[in-house]
Amino acid sequence: MIYKLSDIMDIIGGGTPKTSNPDYWDGDIPWLSVKDFNNDLRYVYNTEKKITKLGLENSSTKFLDRGDMIISARGTVGEIASIPYPMTFNQSCYGLRAKKKIISSDYLYYLIKYNVGKLQKNVHGSVFDTITRDTFSDIEVDIPELEIQNKFVSVLCDIDDKIQLNVTINRNLSEQAQAYFDELFIQNASVEWKEGILSDVGSIVAGGTPSKSNQEYYTDNGIAWITPKDLSVDKSAFISHGENDITELGLQKSSATMMPAGTVLFSSRAPIGYIAIAANEICTNQGFKSVVPNDNVGTSYVYYLLKQLLPTIENMASGSTFKEISGSAMKIVPTVIPDDETLKRFSDFCDPIMKQIQKNEQESKRLVELRDTLLPKLMSGELDVSDLKI
Repeated sequence: MIYKLSDIMDIIGGGTPKTSNPDYWDGDIPWLSVKDFNNDLRYVYNTEKKITKLGLENSSTKFLDRGDMIISARGTVGEIASIPYPMTFNQSCYGLRAKKKIISSDYLYYLIKYNVGKLQKNVHGSVFDTITRDTFSDIEVDIPELEIQNKFVSVLCDIDDKIQLNVTINRNLSEQAQAYFDELFIQNASVEWKEGILSDVGSIVAGGTPSKSNQEYYTDNGIAWITPKDLSVDKSAFISHGENDITELGLQKSSATMMPAGTVLFSSRAPIGYIAIAANEICTNQGFKSVVPNDNVGTSYVYYLLKQLLPTIENMASGSTFKEISGSAMKIVPTVIPDDETLKRFSDFCDPIMKQIQKNEQESKRLVELRDTLLPKLMSGELDVSDLKI
């Protein structure tokens, strides 16, 4: 049966408690903004900020319930997520609640995901792209019977559940590695270890950008070239390619420098502190001061060392418009230099962990591609659910 999107769900507005009132913030009520869910995961489990009961009562924010979904409606339009437990949210998003007699919560999620492109084409606003409640009234959808909906979502839910499981496993693995780093290098740091600087553990490498006006410098499938924006979108521990690749000519005509797999990328401005490991040979733009680890140090140690040194690096940054850590400053970030035996103990423990994290991330990326390939084919009727074997 044909419905308007606005007829199959309740559209709920959010709000923000006064940021000037500390009594409204740092409570135990999760408060969502788009930065909490701009990724490929279906569910959002954590929020950067939380509010108090007083903040909830003195603002227009509202609770979303388990099974509801959220969509960004202003600025970055069309990011979506499902809610696993009650959360509040800001006014730049809408909460969407399925009318259960017409549509299931699971089917609504995939229906909105499928129609995000249509919503984005209907944005308005002179300063920020915006969708309103009326935007949902402009889109018509064909809703099957609930029994068919359930068969449909069972396929895609299984994929999303496996992606989420990989994320959970990787979070636990990373916590194990972090705990062992803290045990070896913080709690049991030896007074005999020498004081040194970051360039003692690896080479500091900057990047560059080929001229954007020359199309010969860019390609869809060439040399991996990473920008801080790529790491803001992809929160994985490992990265192989960014949004754009460059050509051999683009590399030659810029200050971008090739770095080997295992290099630890570190964004040096806008913002400082995105960290990822190069899964293959790679180069970056000038927004990085990356570290190529010395052979006796290893990638795993440098990865967790940079996480620990982040507050120090931020304090050493300079700049009036935005803070940046220069190459010369990055080289002299103070650190201690553990002995080779302790470094080897850490690598022996953590390297297998990091390999498993990378393997899980690669599987999740393949599952995301599978899900995003199946979704339009299932929605359009090109594929029948009963024909699928996954």
